[in-house]
Amino acid sequence: MREAALNPPPRRHGRLVTRLLLVAAAFFAFGFALVPLYDTLCRAVGFNGKTLKDAIQAKDVPPSAVNYARSLGVQFTSTLMPGLPWEIRPLEPSIEIHPGELRTTRFLVRNLSDQTIVGQAVPSVSPTVAARHFRKLDCFCFKQQTLAPGESREMALTFVVDGDIGEEISELTLAYAFFPAPNPN
Repeated sequence: MREAALNPPPRRHGRLVTRLLLVAAAFFAFGFALVPLYDTLCRAVGFNGKTLKDAIQAKDVPPSAVNYARSLGVQFTSTLMPGLPWEIRPLEPSIEIHPGELRTTRFLVRNLSDQTIVGQAVPSVSPTVAARHFRKLDCFCFKQQTLAPGESREMALTFVVDGDIGEEISELTLAYAFFPAPNPN
């Protein structure tokens, strides 16, 4: 009788295992969904250095809005997340610009694998207060990028830093984190 109390019926173990597997799957799905949810939230509110996609159009930047009396240093960096066998580097690691000046720079990306891979770039701007003044007009980060095995490509970024950026900001950094894209577009 004592032996029966120590060994519950196998059926109860089956239910417990099923429930634990469902909980584990739910946690995995939630963790997988956090990156796009967080990115969407940051873009909506301009939090954590995320810039808005619906930035001003190039025609809305009149040449007279450029502040030639002031210069800003802009640095470009990139990070590859695990599972993305690419090489990426800015062709101009840093530049000097005038607030209000329209600029284009390029990044060189190369697929180091023997497979076609799709990746997505997620930008952030530091210091965070500068993000609302950094406007991307055209950027490879707006859509997923597909690279064939061994393919190299220059990807352009066209941007402007608003002329009303605070005087306390003399340098800013645009960083890109590249992720393997889960669902190619």
